[in-house]
Order: sequence, then C-alpha cells, then structure tokens
Amino acid sequence: MNLLAFDTSTEQMSIAVQRRGVVVPWQHTAAGGAHSSTHLIPDIQRLMSQAGLRFEELDAIVFGAGPGSFTGLRTACSVAQGLAYGANVPVLPVDTLLAVAEEARFQTGDAEHLVVTALLDARMDELYAASYSVDSGLWRQIKGYSLVKPEDLAWDGGSVLAGNVFAAYGTRLPEGPGLRVLALPTATAMLRLAPALLAAGAAVPAAQALPTYIRDKVAQTTLERAAAKSAA
Repeated sequence: MNLLAFDTSTEQMSIAVQRRGVVVPWQHTAAGGAHSSTHLIPDIQRLMSQAGLRFEELDAIVFGAGPGSFTGLRTACSVAQGLAYGANVPVLPVDTLLAVAEEARFQTGDAEHLVVTALLDARMDELYAASYSVDSGLWRQIKGYSLVKPEDLAWDGGSVLAGNVFAAYGTRLPEGPGLRVLALPTATAMLRLAPALLAAGAAVPAAQALPTYIRDKVAQTTLERAAAKSAA
C-alpha cells in the first residue's frame, strides 16, 4: 500500500512513507514539541518527494491520534486532515499506546502470545497506560486507557513494560521480572499496524479524524495551585 504515517505525540517527531512494492519505507525522525509545528509539513513533503509519491496516490494518511501531548496531537490531526482534504484520501487514526506496543514487539522480535503494557509520559507526574496482547501478529486491547501515578500502575509483573517513562519514573514503577523496553509510537510501527486496521474499517473521512484525549484538563487555575500547595 502507499501510506504516509506520522506521529508528534511525544518528544520525538516521527514520519515514514511506504510505497507499494518497496520493502523498506522512507523514514525521518527529529525533535518533537514546538519543532513539529514548523517542520512537520516540509519534512513530509521532502519524504514524499524522496519516495516519488503524490498525496493523491496514497491509500491513507496515518497519524498518531493519542494519547499524548495535547499540542502534538492537535498538530498531527490538523495536518492529517488538511492533507487528506486536499488529496481526497481517507485518514487512519492510530492509538499511540498500541503503536508503542507494536514498536516493543518489533524490538523484541516476538509476535507470538506477547502481552505489553504500554506507557507514555503524561507529564504532571502521571502516565498514560494501556495493555495489549498479540497473537500471530494480531493485536487486541486487554486493558483500556488509564491515567495513573507511576506507583499506582496496575501491572502483573510478568508482561513487557514499554514506553518513554523509565528515565523519569523507572524507580517508582512496580517491580517484576517482565522486560522493560524503551519504545516510542514510531511512524514505522504505525505502518506495520495500518494494513490490519484498514482491513477492519478503521479509516475515516478527514472531517471525522479526531485526537484521543485522556486527560480533560491540563492547566490549573491560580486558586487550584494555591489550594494544592496548602494541602501538601
């Protein structure tokens, strides 16, 4: 399939282009955050040019829908919508925690009966978490999204922990024999997930592509901050 995928939900911007008949996709990674808002579109255009593809030739535009950085999710969604409108192609929103799980599977080389608890740094001393299992390359979510303190993570200790949280919160996470894998929701992981998701009918028109927000409120008011400080 001809696919463009990108993610700006974390500290890393990730872009990949897959062209039908070519085994290895074109890839680009760079700093996320504010960098993404100014560099995402020109970097996509450059990668599409390297692949020799026009946007109209894409089967879908794939983006990391969240959870993740609010600003990053809005950037990715708006760019996906704009490109899809212009090219008249569908949009495939991909769960960023599922992409983390897929990246961990790829790194470990294990596609049989793997269970991954995927974690992304939600800032404000919290984690986004969800658990997935894969059987013969097919993923299913076995524990839905949660927003938790590191020490409150519900984990059986035996599955793989994967994500970008270990440097900041590693000593506060529950202990267990399970493997810890540093993994991000890369564009290449989303390319690997895309065929099954498209076959399942997960693609939507551009107007229906929306970010996935787990935390409804990011900023505290001055009074809320003062109340929290007094209670501490």
